[in-house]
Amino acid sequence: MNTFALVCSRCGVRQPFALKGVCSCGGTLLVEFDTERISLSLRDEIQGRPWTMWRYKELLPVSNISRIVTLGEGGTPLLRLERLEKRFGLGPLYSKREELNPTGSFKARGFSSAVTLLNERDIRKVAVNSNGNAASALAAYAAGCGMDAYVFVPKDCPGLIVEECLLYGAHTYLVNGFIQDAGAIVAEGASEQGWFHVGTLKEPGRVEGKKTMGLEIAEQLGWKFPDIVIYPTGGGSGIIGLWRAFLLLKELGWVQGPLPRLISVQEQGCEPVVHRFGGRDAQVGEEHVTASATGLRVPKPPDIELVVSILQQTNGHAVSVSLSEIEAAVQSLGRYGLSASPEGAATWAALLKLKDEQRITAGETIVLFNTSHAGKYMPWKVTQQTPVITSYHDFRYWHSRRS
Repeated sequence: MNTFALVCSRCGVRQPFALKGVCSCGGTLLVEFDTERISLSLRDEIQGRPWTMWRYKELLPVSNISRIVTLGEGGTPLLRLERLEKRFGLGPLYSKREELNPTGSFKARGFSSAVTLLNERDIRKVAVNSNGNAASALAAYAAGCGMDAYVFVPKDCPGLIVEECLLYGAHTYLVNGFIQDAGAIVAEGASEQGWFHVGTLKEPGRVEGKKTMGLEIAEQLGWKFPDIVIYPTGGGSGIIGLWRAFLLLKELGWVQGPLPRLISVQEQGCEPVVHRFGGRDAQVGEEHVTASATGLRVPKPPDIELVVSILQQTNGHAVSVSLSEIEAAVQSLGRYGLSASPEGAATWAALLKLKDEQRITAGETIVLFNTSHAGKYMPWKVTQQTPVITSYHDFRYWHSRRS
């Protein structure tokens, strides 16, 4: 019998576990574990296991471990940045180096989990809308178990990521528009194409995979929470996953003390979470989106209310930084040996801003998440064989030509 079920973040209704992401009330469905049935000795057992995210398999909603789809994800270093601590007068400062995951980003965790859940149910055709890294991660994990993957990314997606999707054999399409426009194409084609939509919060697996980031940093700190976690936020599933991890650890009794303050970082020009956290209208018209083509550019997060409530519950904050601040942070971290993507570098830019605003207390332990490496954003010309589409009708035309 499963030790897990689904619970709605909005209405609180519980239901049996299924590959559903949204409750009938519109709330996000999250995985809840029967912690009383989880062995008290599990924390000690974990210590001797291989250092991947699947060391926590009992804390993930997997029923058949023989169907796990893994490329070696998780177990990323938590690197202490002592030179930066001394230079800027900070307390213990760490970088969670998610760029060392397969496919070069934290998205590997979510798709290892999500594709595993699909593989358990013999689903063989999948699709995702993405700003880039989710597309390449789905492409890789689908290839790892023989699934047919379709990925839809904005046409200004970094070229190396597009080429990466093609490398893994995914049917790859560039979309005129933003991530939500790509999502509309996937949704429209679901019935006719029979693909499973693995977009943000469309099913529980991606959040659960990202939850392992929180489990890891607690273990790496000696089963303690940091004081602050600064996290780059687009769709928001990473914030949700970290929060779920910390709550689970508290419920299990593995970690004591208050939850970390979760701080969401966005780029100016597309900052709906920052606006909503500050009590302003979070709606961003596409004509007003000026942020660069990274994972931070999500004008309409699927459940912004949940993300903002998590920041509030943890006494956290939401902050935006400019493109020039992000670019400077990429260069600055590079001088310390860290290859940081724009999203990851944004956390360092945010920390400097928070310090100037006196939102950081001396001696606090801080974890910055570097979600991908800088190399994926280097200039690269996208192959001319990759179609640019505007609608599902366009997809059907190109797909019929390729078939």
